[in-house]
Amino acid sequence: MNLDQQKMRSAEMAMRYVEDKTVVGVGTGSTINFFIPLLAKRKFDIEGAVSSSEATTALLQAHGIRVLQLNDAGDLPVYIDGADECDTHWRLIKGGGAALTREKIIAGASRQFVCLIDQSKRVDLLGKFPLPIEVIPMARSFVARQIVKLGGHPVLREKCTTDNGGVILDVHGLTITHPEALERDINQIPGVISVGLFAQRKADVVICAGELLKRN
Repeated sequence: MNLDQQKMRSAEMAMRYVEDKTVVGVGTGSTINFFIPLLAKRKFDIEGAVSSSEATTALLQAHGIRVLQLNDAGDLPVYIDGADECDTHWRLIKGGGAALTREKIIAGASRQFVCLIDQSKRVDLLGKFPLPIEVIPMARSFVARQIVKLGGHPVLREKCTTDNGGVILDVHGLTITHPEALERDINQIPGVISVGLFAQRKADVVICAGELLKRN
């Protein structure tokens, strides 16, 4: 089964978590691009969707799905998104698509976070994928120096401005043995908007290539 087939199977299974007459949180990325056309087939059954990025909003609207603001929708029953890495405890690295801040907000506002991955995203230890950090532009160099003190090698993502007006530092060289603690430490650095560690709010359900995983 190739990667696209794995993503499609995961997207198909994720539809089981979409309830009629509810608002669905929708993430960003290549796997979600398989999910949105499936969601469109039920667009008259749901109230609409809350989107984690301008790119996702455009795709949802292109499929005729109503897009609501989170401020108007309130808490959501489910948020469906992908990940760049997922460990055996369902802690994640996200942010490859530069939407990590809005993704984290919607995940926090959702009762259930369903994460869709393919086999390549499964890891025992987070950190092989560079950890994205969204930063206020004026704080870029300051934040980078603090990250070096934590043992990482931050690299500015070129030609990338987030939907929030931030920039992305991709941090290489981290072996993340304590994800919750590292997430808290990075969030405390002035100028950080958000870090792509989803450890404090990890996934509730992980679907890999169409199969439900069991948490260790």
